[in-house]
Amino acid sequence: MMMDWGLLLIRACIGLLMMGHGAQKLFGWFGGQSFEGTAGWLESIGYRPGSFWATMVGLAEFGGGLLFCLGLITPLGAAMIFASMLTATFKVHWPKFWVTEGGFEYPLAIMATVIGVTMTGPGGYSIDQRQAFSVPGSDAIVPWLFGLVVLTVFVGLASSMAERPVPQQEIPAGTIRAEREEETRRVA
Repeated sequence: MMMDWGLLLIRACIGLLMMGHGAQKLFGWFGGQSFEGTAGWLESIGYRPGSFWATMVGLAEFGGGLLFCLGLITPLGAAMIFASMLTATFKVHWPKFWVTEGGFEYPLAIMATVIGVTMTGPGGYSIDQRQAFSVPGSDAIVPWLFGLVVLTVFVGLASSMAERPVPQQEIPAGTIRAEREEETRRVA
């Protein structure tokens, strides 16, 4: 019974935090940059079209957080959260580790938590358990983890295919030379 309460606490904390994280991206809530801001930022780091990826990231975080919090199809919610955090780790935070330096410490903790709950099961205070949908034992964990890995690889491949170099504007050589000459005159 205490384990069920502990799992509920973990699911509620992580699930609600991820819902908030997604709401920042989708709706601009909690000081977020809104859907348009998220789409623009994603475009700036190579994810095109930005609106598609903002939808995917927002739904993965908000929807995955909701499923995880409720303990409803917990492995799917965990996979959505894991995929989002893994992408954030390698596209935004890598190679720094500590969150104080912009590193991947926070996404790593989230990924470990959702995998741990998936391996353990969501606990008695979950919709999965009430509807007999939970992962029943260690022999059933392998297919769920395999599905989680496949989903993550798919998201990773899709996101890397979305990355295209930003086209460089051609600046006439004379413009650069004229700007340098003007700058030299101001300094002198």
